[in-house]
Amino acid sequence: MSRKPELRGRAARLARLFPGPGSSGQAARTPFVLLVVLLLGGGLIGLLVLNSALSEGSFKQDDLQRDTKNLTDEEQALQRDIDAYSAPDALQRRARELGMVPGGDPAFLGPDGKVKGVPSAAAQQSAAQIPLVLRPPETVAQSPADTVAQAGTPAAVPTPSLSPTPTTTPGR
Repeated sequence: MSRKPELRGRAARLARLFPGPGSSGQAARTPFVLLVVLLLGGGLIGLLVLNSALSEGSFKQDDLQRDTKNLTDEEQALQRDIDAYSAPDALQRRARELGMVPGGDPAFLGPDGKVKGVPSAAAQQSAAQIPLVLRPPETVAQSPADTVAQAGTPAAVPTPSLSPTPTTTPGR
């Protein structure tokens, strides 16, 4: 019968690494099992990192949506304030508070230089209709009559500005 030749040197060392027909095959399975375990572990860790990144993005998206909603609400509130200031009755009320009166009939100048219409002056308000306007503190010490008497020239009385005073929206 044939006998297996005995291996020497390098061939013997290589033969010990591979299982023979009589061995159980344990040496060849170990690297495969380690490779499978490492691949599964790496895959699970990769999925965990991916899931964390997606969750973080979802939280950022929720925060941005909430900020967008708040800014939209604020924009609508400011637009309501603007609409309230530019309503005709509000403009008329503020003009009366500033001492303005409705103008008379207008006259128009045509392209040929002729005046169309008859201009008329605005109606004068009586002293009872003129609203009281607070003067700045530096003019309270001296009334305009005192200033005219002292300087001999009319004093300039500051006029209030036409810009609306901003109001705050409740809840801010």
